[in-house]
Amino acid sequence: MTTAAPPINNTQFSVNVTTKSQEQSLYQSSGAIVAAIVVGVIIIFTVVLLILKTYNRHMRVKRELEPKTAKPAMPPALGQNSNSLSQHPTVTFIPVDIHMQNR
Repeated sequence: MTTAAPPINNTQFSVNVTTKSQEQSLYQSSGAIVAAIVVGVIIIFTVVLLILKTYNRHMRVKRELEPKTAKPAMPPALGQNSNSLSQHPTVTFIPVDIHMQNR
């Protein structure tokens, strides 16, 4: 009598290999997607940074090249005679020594 080995064991092994390879390919593809997203975000931040640096440089050059204008004339305050000179209040800052000891 000859008995043949049941093929069920081989089929189960091939299904396990197929499932493992599908899971492995899913992990690899999801890792590739995450890496692509990270690279995309880095590229977007780099482009935004370059645009802001260019804009800042442009505005700084524009400010430096503008002619300096004299102080704009202050309109006379209400209730004062327009012929009299207006006096602007001045604030004087007197630094206080913090470490001064009380006697």
